[in-house]
Amino acid sequence: MFVRCPSLRLLLSSPHRSRAATSTLCSSTSRLYTTPSKQERRANIGKAKAVDRGQYPNRYVHNPNTPLSGLPQTSPFTVLGIETSCDDTGVAVVDSTGRILGESLASQASIHENFGGIVPGLAREAHALNIQSTISDALNKAGMDVTEVDAVAVTVGPGLEICLRVGCEAAKTLAITHSKPFVGVHHLEAHILMSRLNSSLEFPFLSLLVSGGHCQLLRCDGIGEYKVVGGTLDDSLGEAYDKVARMLNLPVGGGGGPAVEKLALKGDPTVVKLPVPMQQRKDCDFSFAGLKNAFRMAVGKMKEIRGIEEGGDLEEQDKADLAASFQNVAIKHLSQRIKYAINNTKEDAPSINKLVVVGGVAANKAIRESLKRICDDNEWEFFVPEARLCTDNGVMAAWAGIEKINCRISDVAETQEVFARYPFSKQL
Repeated sequence: MFVRCPSLRLLLSSPHRSRAATSTLCSSTSRLYTTPSKQERRANIGKAKAVDRGQYPNRYVHNPNTPLSGLPQTSPFTVLGIETSCDDTGVAVVDSTGRILGESLASQASIHENFGGIVPGLAREAHALNIQSTISDALNKAGMDVTEVDAVAVTVGPGLEICLRVGCEAAKTLAITHSKPFVGVHHLEAHILMSRLNSSLEFPFLSLLVSGGHCQLLRCDGIGEYKVVGGTLDDSLGEAYDKVARMLNLPVGGGGGPAVEKLALKGDPTVVKLPVPMQQRKDCDFSFAGLKNAFRMAVGKMKEIRGIEEGGDLEEQDKADLAASFQNVAIKHLSQRIKYAINNTKEDAPSINKLVVVGGVAANKAIRESLKRICDDNEWEFFVPEARLCTDNGVMAAWAGIEKINCRISDVAETQEVFARYPFSKQL
């Protein structure tokens, strides 16, 4: 059942506009669902989670009988973007030149901090409570009425399904009531495309997507054209950061990653010896589960040395040294795989000489600096969004919608669903 937002009625009071008023038409794509066979799932055992189709309940087949949907013809045009895939309600109004006209973000950090992680039910309730005011705030900052935007875009997956539904239902209601073109946005694609906002970046390029739920290397050849070069075999880097933060009893309301990064600045990365993962493998896949377990043992050993009983807490400097040691090894592992990927790309696709780093973990300054040095050494260009736009926000949904509209791609609001798991790439 969709989460209904009655307060949206305040935004929906203006008269309906006919879809025929928009002169440009574009075939949109709806999806039929198929389930991978047992043989297909078995064939992916041992592969990176990024390419393991067995983890997804559905995959998509294009439906050629989708009705046409009107798209804006004027330039520049504006898109209202809505993002509710996890724990923050983000809304933004962006125009097709890349100007952020209005932006609003309702954070849930204080809600989840005491639970040590995101509580889906509480996140959904907060989204439902904040969605109307966040939309209104973004429109007010843009100095616009909802009738003045040219299209509506919303994240439809992957993410927490009950949270995705709040944003999707709000976007569908706006699009249908005001006869606006509608675009369903893939959350990971939106992260990748953020690197093209107000930048000179052109396809093709290599992209490293690092977040709380994903760690993938992708070759990006165009909008909707992505191929997996490598991915994590177990945990994502963001997940590992979150677990480390909990093991150190750090406040995680603003995310475990930022907490560990901040603490690591005060520590000595040479104090604790941790193993760099996958030293015997010369490929582009990642693994952080072993590092996470080694870190857990190191914390226990440190407490034993300090004479701290179970349930006790370490001194601040010991925590800082542990955090710095973890981050140092995590970056070494990440950097090593990127070097392999660049070398392989030079052989397989010599025309590609750009690395894009996106996702929430891309906001980490130490990671950005390390990967930039690798690009400089290889005479590659390095692109990364500004730190505040690496984490989830409404701008990414709006900009991804603009990119898709520029390719004459749209979706049908009336039939749009949300997807907790949403593959969008092929194995290279």
